[in-house]
Amino acid sequence: MPLVKVNKSDMGMDYLRRILLAPVYDVARETDLTYLARLSKEHNNQIYLKREDQQPIHCFKLRGAYNKLAGLNDDRKARGVVAASAGNHAQGVALSAQKLGIKATIVMPRTTPDIKVQSVRRLGAEVKLVGTIFNEANTAAIEFAKENNCVFIPPFDDKDVIAGQGTVGKEILQQAPRMDVVFVPVGGGGLLAGVAVYLKQLKPTIKIIGVEAEDSACLTAALAEGKPVALNSVGLFADGVAVKQIGEESFPVIRAFCDKVITVSNDEICSAIKEIFEHTRVIAEPAGALSLAGLIKYTQSSEGNDKLAAILSGANMNFHTLRYVSERCELAEKKEAVLSVTIPEEKGSFKKFCQILGGRVITEFNYRMSGTRDANIFVGVKLSQGDDELHELLQELRKYYAVEDYTDNELAKLHIRYMVGGHSPVKLNERMFHFEFPEYPGALELFLETLGEDWNITLFHYRNHGSAIGQVLAGFDVPEEEQDDFFGHLKTLNYSFKEETDNKAFKQFL
Repeated sequence: MPLVKVNKSDMGMDYLRRILLAPVYDVARETDLTYLARLSKEHNNQIYLKREDQQPIHCFKLRGAYNKLAGLNDDRKARGVVAASAGNHAQGVALSAQKLGIKATIVMPRTTPDIKVQSVRRLGAEVKLVGTIFNEANTAAIEFAKENNCVFIPPFDDKDVIAGQGTVGKEILQQAPRMDVVFVPVGGGGLLAGVAVYLKQLKPTIKIIGVEAEDSACLTAALAEGKPVALNSVGLFADGVAVKQIGEESFPVIRAFCDKVITVSNDEICSAIKEIFEHTRVIAEPAGALSLAGLIKYTQSSEGNDKLAAILSGANMNFHTLRYVSERCELAEKKEAVLSVTIPEEKGSFKKFCQILGGRVITEFNYRMSGTRDANIFVGVKLSQGDDELHELLQELRKYYAVEDYTDNELAKLHIRYMVGGHSPVKLNERMFHFEFPEYPGALELFLETLGEDWNITLFHYRNHGSAIGQVLAGFDVPEEEQDDFFGHLKTLNYSFKEETDNKAFKQFL
């Protein structure tokens, strides 16, 4: 049931009228619907990509922003506008304001990729960096609007914004009237609401599937509770959809017109970014590739022979994130195995191991002498046939060695592969934790200050994954009598953490 008693037909007709009358083409363009031939053959469906990367700001957000600004009366335009955004809505508002001669101020989280901040400034808007997540920037923008008597432009939770985004659905239906399923990325829900309400009105048989990042699944949480609810935290890799709570305006529309919502992992998003690049030579941002990741996941359990479309919602990729994407997409596609192999500590062991691999490409090889009879090596091996080849490789290696498969071990993939160095020579009451925190200038220093100095740090490894999220593996020497105090302290830090003391990869290599 909707949050309030709303007639579905009346709501649908109101949005249909708004979408049809939206003047978005004053500044936006009708984007291509590109057929992905190889992917279609591999997944036994006709797969298309709606190319919102072709917009002047390389994302769909221009549509909703311009529709909202164009509908303001002269008095409200003269007062200026303010918006909060992690980047794409900001660019949409900035370009729309420039087109209409309106003064614009944009509040952005400090974690926003530089490429988006600089793009907004080039479009003539004033930028204020506040907070580390969207919700903090959004609160600051609303306060700024009140203090300066200007108009706040919501990024997704507004009828005119939703209607502007709905023009994407209008184009899909015009370009492919026989489309069976459309996959739409979900952050705050504006795009999904607009596309779903338009397509379902005109073609009730079409399926609309929302796709969320696993670590930012605010719509999934809202559907479970029957109302918008705030997540405790959100992942920052797909920063364009890093929203804690689905929109109050978009949620009833989604619940009325969307068929299904699925979630995907960061590795699956990375794999989709690679697919998009190989088909189009476009580098999608993580949020932009979200819907194709969902489409690919959907085809793994569907009957096939359908016409499917995924919306490439944006291509404002932070360049430094590419190293993380490249690293993870091989694992997501089952094209690399990450293994621990125990071999004899003797001359010729490495050569024999390589011979047993049978010519397979080694992507990584880590070893440190430990002085014992056996040596633990951390090795990456390139695969060409996915799980079947991995199973065959493990069977062959286990004829000669003790082998652990760490292909799905997050600690091994994020940290251990860069840290193979041996056990501590000192006996410790060591507890090991993986932390995540929003990445911005000074964030690591703040993290260390917050940890405090009450317990000795025994191990520390930090990785920056493209200026979006900081990853830390930290060990602490915690005497038995101080365990309760230590865990009480961790809970007050306000950082996402997970204990890894019993992780096999940690025990074996560190």
